[in-house]
Amino acid sequence: MSFHLHPRLAVDTSLIGDLELCRVLLMNDARYPWLILVPRRDDLREVHELSGADRLALMNESCHVAETLQGLFMPDKLNIGVLGNIVPQLHVHHIARFQTDPAWPGPVWGHSSAQPYPSEMRDRRVAQLRGAFGL
Repeated sequence: MSFHLHPRLAVDTSLIGDLELCRVLLMNDARYPWLILVPRRDDLREVHELSGADRLALMNESCHVAETLQGLFMPDKLNIGVLGNIVPQLHVHHIARFQTDPAWPGPVWGHSSAQPYPSEMRDRRVAQLRGAFGL
């Protein structure tokens, strides 16, 4: 089975690696530890379109990502969401939030423009996350 990542996700993220079901991506916004899970299944827009086994795998992988973000960054809150209004491909955002972040306590979407990672900082963050996930 082939898998195609939506072009917008490809442009806006860096690859962390693949879990059993999902591709793990780092959002290119240095203000937030922000990961995106994308089930490696084509032509899906909604969670209910996954098979039962894949739904369970997505939930388990989402919890694994949440636990990893919590352990690494100790945020005040984790925001986990499935939107898809701009990118229709099924994907799940996991954002570590802090009372000191620029959008707190509101949502990060639409708050302000992303601040891309400087390349060295991005490379360190990707390596840190790959290590945490064993990828």
